[in-house]
Amino acid sequence: MRLPLFIILSLTILLSSCGEYQRVLRKDDMGKKYAMADSLYKIGKYRKSLKLMEQIVPSYRGKPQGEKLMFIYSNTYYNLEDYYLAGYQFERFTQAYPQSDSAEVASFKGAKSFYQLSPRYSLDQKDTYKALEKLQEFINRYPNSYKRTEANTLVAELQEKLETKEYETAKQYLHVEDYKAAIGAFDNFITDNPGSHYRKDAFYGRFVAAYKLAINSIPSLVQERLITAKGYYNNFMKYYKDTELAQDATEISQDIERRTVTTETEPTS
Repeated sequence: MRLPLFIILSLTILLSSCGEYQRVLRKDDMGKKYAMADSLYKIGKYRKSLKLMEQIVPSYRGKPQGEKLMFIYSNTYYNLEDYYLAGYQFERFTQAYPQSDSAEVASFKGAKSFYQLSPRYSLDQKDTYKALEKLQEFINRYPNSYKRTEANTLVAELQEKLETKEYETAKQYLHVEDYKAAIGAFDNFITDNPGSHYRKDAFYGRFVAAYKLAINSIPSLVQERLITAKGYYNNFMKYYKDTELAQDATEISQDIERRTVTTETEPTS
């Protein structure tokens, strides 16, 4: 069966272009490699373009074409979602060409590369802190950037992730009945995150942890720790008396009152 003419022509062009790419890839002609890498980049053939750029980037450092090449080299990694190398290469670009017209975009995309690497809250947050650092550097360097709003949104997302990790850590201490550690963790969370939407739950968690620490203590420490727990209850009710947790908190407070009265009326030995 004979193939239609347009299919034959398409196959011929494809095989010809593939052969030309392989020839340029094998040869030492830097100019042809540069031209083909640029052409492939423009049409979205990033993997092929990258292979050529990897061969020529060192040769173009310090040359007029080096600035453009270094930017598209960095951006190719970004478009391929290789965010570790994208962040690294964008950082190198901004250091090498701080006055470039592309420096602002490179700074933002470098920071966003680390944002993309930030893992879910339960994992190590090293890349999250790195992303926050780079995004803040971008905001400080380009306060009037058209990317400022997006950068601030990314910062808020990352900060919430860190808040979630810190809050969940405190909750875990409470869950495993390490009440002292839970109180300390909730205390730190409240101090460090004054605007967090977890703040109400942190106040309540600290109160519950203090209550459970008190009622599970040796007798000589119960009274003192009940009084401490009552103080945490008062703190919670000061800010959150009209919330859905207030009734539960009040029921625990009533048990504290009963236990305190009982302790006070017991005869001393």
